[in-house]
Amino acid sequence: MNLAVWLQRTAQLFPDRPALMQGTRLVADYREFARRSRAIAGYLSAQEGIVPGDRVAIFAKNSTAYLELLYAIWHAGAVAVPINAKLHVNEAVWIVENAGATLLFADAGVSGEVQISQAGLARIRTLGGPEFEAMYRASETQEPVSRDANDLAWLFYTSGTTGKPKGVMLTNGNLHAMAFSYFVDVDNVFPDDAALYAAPISHGAGIYNFQHVMKGARHVVPASAGFDPAEILDLAKDLGSVHIFAAPTMVKRLVEEAKVQGRAGQGLRTIVYGGGPMYLEDIVEAVDVLGSRFCQIYGQGESPMTITALPRETIADRTHPRWRERLASVGTAQSCVDVHIVDESGHSLPAGETGEIVVKGSPVMAGYWNNQSATGETLRDGWLWTGDMGSLDEEGFLTLKDRSKDVIISGGTNIYPREIEEVLLAVPGVHEISVVGQRHAEWGEIVAAFVVAQGDAEVSAEMLDAHCLDNIARFKRPKTYRFVDALPKNNYGKVLKTELRRLLENEE
Repeated sequence: MNLAVWLQRTAQLFPDRPALMQGTRLVADYREFARRSRAIAGYLSAQEGIVPGDRVAIFAKNSTAYLELLYAIWHAGAVAVPINAKLHVNEAVWIVENAGATLLFADAGVSGEVQISQAGLARIRTLGGPEFEAMYRASETQEPVSRDANDLAWLFYTSGTTGKPKGVMLTNGNLHAMAFSYFVDVDNVFPDDAALYAAPISHGAGIYNFQHVMKGARHVVPASAGFDPAEILDLAKDLGSVHIFAAPTMVKRLVEEAKVQGRAGQGLRTIVYGGGPMYLEDIVEAVDVLGSRFCQIYGQGESPMTITALPRETIADRTHPRWRERLASVGTAQSCVDVHIVDESGHSLPAGETGEIVVKGSPVMAGYWNNQSATGETLRDGWLWTGDMGSLDEEGFLTLKDRSKDVIISGGTNIYPREIEEVLLAVPGVHEISVVGQRHAEWGEIVAAFVVAQGDAEVSAEMLDAHCLDNIARFKRPKTYRFVDALPKNNYGKVLKTELRRLLENEE
């Protein structure tokens, strides 16, 4: 079934319910939300020649137009390729070209900067503004194009250990399973709820739109189009029954703002957190300050939002004798998946032993776009090898132990060291480089780079920073540089990043 059917059904049943909002301002009810998406779908088909299976990329900040376009893409039977708006333009172009996208929608300030080098992608359009709104007047496509469960719907790009982005192929069936599992394992959704898109629509926050569309809830984009703790607290008070998806670092900032203002989270109904490690004392304080409003999920792009869940009842219940151990976990397996802990050979390990987390079930991706080798490494006999290490207790609660890959998670966003290392190695005078994560109270981790210069070459932090800003997204560049004579290595010449992390910890 086409994902756009959910919007059409809600619009038929509850046409007058408020649907799209910019802050507290109503942009469209469900009748108009669905009509606009049908019209844009008609434009895509008639004017842009989009046919089922074509990829349409979106490189833009959060907006109500973003949601209209997503449903138009699905309505036309095409595949959405949302791209993190914080990426460098060159990184976004690489994704667009790799996906073989027919069309790219970008913010007005960005679309002029984008230059597509391959002839495979010919057209760039602006998201929002008069040009986009003119599409509202196109001839409407009345019925969503028929799509099967195995047809691709969302191409989600997430980097791998090599630093090169990989396109996670999410089908209609994958997203159906994710959406339905939410109601069973994470939380309910009510018609008077307001889904507040403070985190990027291109990622987890956007994936959670489906549940709120099905229930006819409101979709609210803050005026800032991003995460501002004071703005979130004000909007929650004004709107009531607000739902947000947030990285743990965002939760921490929200709690700190609430403490400063003397707020108790009025108007916040549900805060789902995930996308990075939540420290035990941080969630204990969050519940103390904001109350029983929290749910936790653990997932990956390859099994979107759907590996384990820790519901609000468990998070808030301090009467259980093991409440701290449970709260330090990421919960139990969601209804749509099997979760095992295995050794390197794939043999299941008993409760309490640490190994790699593997997942199998209906939300697990179809594979990586045009990357058979990576697909074969990650999907084995139907099991998704997550690359994360953890252990299951006898009650089925999963505790994350470590990441088998050297991923840095800063503000809930994955940053891959090798990508940064390759960029910095291109700087004249740099002999060796190693990038690791350094613990940080606000962001969870920040990027730290250890630099070895060539001979007497003069290399400065300013040189390295300027090169990063020209080549990668601002949020990926190192926040600190350490200039050293040599990097610690083992007998095989491999850099010992554990030693570098230990050095940083000793400085704290």
